[in-house]
This record gives sequence, C-alpha cells and structure tokens, in this order.
Amino acid sequence: MKRAASIIGIVAVIIVLFAAIIASMNVKPSNSEKIWDEAMIIGNPEAKNYFVVYSDLVCPYCIAFENAIVEHEEEFKQYLEDNDVLFEVRVSDFLYEYGETNPINSKYSAVATYCARNEGKFWDYYNLAITTVWNDYFKASGKSALSAMSKIDKKYWIGIGKKVGLGNDFVSCVENDEPLEEVQQNAKKTAKLVTGLPAFKLNSYSPPGFSLEGTWEDVKAYFDYGLKS
Repeated sequence: MKRAASIIGIVAVIIVLFAAIIASMNVKPSNSEKIWDEAMIIGNPEAKNYFVVYSDLVCPYCIAFENAIVEHEEEFKQYLEDNDVLFEVRVSDFLYEYGETNPINSKYSAVATYCARNEGKFWDYYNLAITTVWNDYFKASGKSALSAMSKIDKKYWIGIGKKVGLGNDFVSCVENDEPLEEVQQNAKKTAKLVTGLPAFKLNSYSPPGFSLEGTWEDVKAYFDYGLKS
C-alpha cells in the first residue's frame, strides 16, 4: 500500500509539473515586454492589438506611409483608441547599415531622432521630420530624390530640431553622434526580423511595402487587415 501511494504521489507530481509547463507555453509575453522604446509608442502598452512599423527617415516608402498618418493625426489617434491598438515605430539607420547604397543621411537622421528622444521630444521631431522630408524631397521626386538627399548634411536634421524647440544639448548630441551605438544596435535587431523597409507587423499581418501614392485610406486598409489577423 505504501509503495502504491508513493507511485501515485510521484505520478501526481509529474502531472502537475507537465500541466505547469503546458500552461507556461501558452502564456504570451505582454506588450510591455516586447516594446523597444517606450518613447516611440502611442496607445495603451497593454492594448489588445499591437502594430509595429520599422522605419528609416530616408526610406521614401516609409515616409509616404507615415506622412499619410501625420496628415490625419487626430483620426489616426482615434483609430488606435477605438480599436485598442498599441502603435510602435522602430527607427534606425537600417538603410545605412544594410542598404544597397548606404545613404549617409540614414545615419544622420536616426541619430537626430534619438537625440530628440533624449530631450523628450521624439514625436514632435519625428512627425515634423516626416512632413519636411516628404515635402522637400519625396512628394515631387519619389525614390529618385535619394540622390538629391545625399547633398544635405547634419545641419538639415538639426534645423528640424530647432523648429520644435530643441537647443544646444540637441545640437551637440547630433554633432557628436552620441546615440549612434544604440541606433546601430536597433538596425542590427531590425535586420534579423525584416529584409527591407518599410516593414510592418500589424498583429500577425505583415503587408508588403507601401506605395508612394498611398493615402490614409490605404493605411487604414492595412490596419483593418491587422485587426482581423
């Protein structure tokens, strides 16, 4: 009887342990565990839906997508709230590190964006950079504007910062490439997850690229598919 009771006890422990392992496998990590940078999100960190965009400020298709959002900012934020969406943008110098032509302004722009983040003005800077780059370059010339962008330097990105009220600390940060190591690490992480930009992870939906002629309605169509996935 003692032996039987011992065997039953061992079996019970094994069953409990096995059940615990199965349960742990089915527990999804919370959004807060997956966020790269809390300064680069909009929405509830524990929202039901999690949309991620990988971006580079000299990627014309990224700019087209995000400019459509900036032009409809209030509607965009309302969409996130109404549909319980956490939105994250993951910016890096991906095109400089891993692109075919290695545009230097990929690095300059990413560094400036992180410097603005350090000053608590990521979204102010990022949104203005989107509209500025779109209107100065990609709106009229599309992808061919990349060659024209090769002629600008850090002063261009510093100028955007000054327009949103960033001062000498920001300028010094950009001029000295202070956050470059973090920028490069995020580019490396991005390269492990995607093969090109723009790249999206809208829940489990990953749409292919975006058109330079894309509109806010096209952005919403992507988001709607993401909600269904």
